[in-house]
Amino acid sequence: MAYVLGLDLGTSALKGLLMDETGTIVGSATADYPLIHPASGYSEQDPNEWLKACERVFEQLSATVLDFGQQLAGISFSGQMHSLVVLDEGNRVLRNAILWNDVRTTMQCERIMADFGDELLEITKNIALEGFTLPKILWIQENEPELWSQVRHILLPKDYLGYWLTGTMHMDYSDAAGTLLLDVAKKEWSQAITEQFNIPTDYLPTLIDSSGQTGTLNRPLAEKYGIQQEVKIFAGGADNACAAIGAGILSVDTGMVSIGTSGVFLSYEDQQLPTYQGKLHLFNHGIKDRYYSMGVTLAAGHSLSWFKDTFAKDQSFETLLAGVDTIEPGAGGLLFTPYIVGERTPHVDSQIRGSFIGIDTSHTLTHFAKAVLEGITFSLKDSQQLMETIAGKTFGKIVSVGGGAKNSDWLQMQADIFNSEIVCLEAEEGPGLGAAMLAATGLGWFEDLQACSETFVNYRPGATPNPQNVEKYQKIYPVYQKIYSATKVISEAFGDE
Repeated sequence: MAYVLGLDLGTSALKGLLMDETGTIVGSATADYPLIHPASGYSEQDPNEWLKACERVFEQLSATVLDFGQQLAGISFSGQMHSLVVLDEGNRVLRNAILWNDVRTTMQCERIMADFGDELLEITKNIALEGFTLPKILWIQENEPELWSQVRHILLPKDYLGYWLTGTMHMDYSDAAGTLLLDVAKKEWSQAITEQFNIPTDYLPTLIDSSGQTGTLNRPLAEKYGIQQEVKIFAGGADNACAAIGAGILSVDTGMVSIGTSGVFLSYEDQQLPTYQGKLHLFNHGIKDRYYSMGVTLAAGHSLSWFKDTFAKDQSFETLLAGVDTIEPGAGGLLFTPYIVGERTPHVDSQIRGSFIGIDTSHTLTHFAKAVLEGITFSLKDSQQLMETIAGKTFGKIVSVGGGAKNSDWLQMQADIFNSEIVCLEAEEGPGLGAAMLAATGLGWFEDLQACSETFVNYRPGATPNPQNVEKYQKIYPVYQKIYSATKVISEAFGDE
């Protein structure tokens, strides 16, 4: 039976997921690499470390899956979005990649929005934020002009790995949408943007669908791992697009909530593009001619980790959260806003900070823990509400992944606050599963990703809304929404100091 390999190039590691035609995982491997922080707010990585990690993944799989070399048929990718890789005319890396979580580009973002903000939003459907690729390019132009004069190719991480495997340079639409250089509706590099910011369009790679073939595995690498047959390489997609594919987010009435360090509420969009006006991110999907929207909570799981480390350092998460189900919705009048590192959606505000509101002497540690869970979930509901009010969406089902899917009480809270059925994945493999599905579809194993999903994606029950709790949360949520404007005054006052 033939295999596909999904390579998930993340911020800290490359993960390989090997699957067969029945959607069964036959092998997996992980190879870590370091982050580089040359200055405060800077976050970089050596792209050569990704190539070394790929070799280690191949080595692990060839050692643990005996027929890896004989049965591997296709490879595709999921990649960290936005991170900038620049090459010279000899296709050599010129500097460390500037990563998505690097925040040095505030001045460039302000310049973009001041000079070209309305046009940028119209073309890309997004506003300029530090994470995106375009501000990083401008930073190099302004701060490393001699290096910029040598640049001839601009890539994103997974596409540099794809180049190394095939010798060709491509970028799929879902990753290109996160550069702020793509005309999202027309699916082409925007001449207006590239001319405005002096970026030659021939520096940008060929655009392709996520399941489109970019080449075949180069022979020296194939022979090194005993691969005799041709292995087809497919473009792959941005990590959030691949995570959505791997979670089966393939219809407009299904959403996804992902709670990790940050949190994401994501929705599938059809060909009719909603007008979110930058209040939500809107990107091309890994599915041909489709899109997805998403809102971001910067400190989702991070808020819970911070709370535990600060107030219950010696307790496990299980002990800390034991008993939250015995406390009524609203945590006895205690509310928490998870703005401890600023916020993204619906408030693009790096200066706002979190809060506990309504503390009284009856509150216990468990009340505070419940309030933290509720606050994180309310913050993600902000994104859901924007999708419902602006685009008229109704979510019949929401797939919960990440840390929020590991606690039954938190799953029930999500069902009650989102007022939707919550389901979880039987095997949560993240973006690597979506990458494997893109390879399987590209190979023609399935007619489309929907058919592939029916074989590769399986759910388990999560929680269904409790009508009494839903009613209570519908009264509490508007109170939560008022806290931002009230606490912004405090954040601004201390920020001035």
